Amino acid sequence: MLGRIDHVGIAVRDLDQAIQVYERRLGLRAIARERLEAEGIEVAMIPIGESRIELITPLSPASKVEKFLQDRGEAVHHVAYATDDVGAALAKAGAAGAQLLDEVARPGAHATRIGFVHPKSLCGVLTEFVEADGQPGA
Repeated sequence: MLGRIDHVGIAVRDLDQAIQVYERRLGLRAIARERLEAEGIEVAMIPIGESRIELITPLSPASKVEKFLQDRGEAVHHVAYATDDVGAALAKAGAAGAQLLDEVARPGAHATRIGFVHPKSLCGVLTEFVEADGQPGA
């Protein structure tokens, strides 16, 4: 049901600066950037092999990512696994005892569908299921 690691989400304070760091120090290139007003975040995707790095910055003090940054500083925020069916992945995890943050799939960045599992259920790691958007590297 889970095909690969789709991306690793990294919370950052300054998205422009973080993009520059990844581009300058690792030679990677950000290819997509999107504001998710409903979530209070802006994200930039950086492809690497079959996966991506998602840099995430809060748009307001009320954002959950802002709280994360205050509590933990810049760090890995979540790991996202590619799946053909987010709803089924959530249902399977829930049936196995995982605490779900999303009961059903919802819209994500770049025309994806996503759902999250609470970090308490997976060794302290916020886990995201994501349905591919059909765009290679996007």
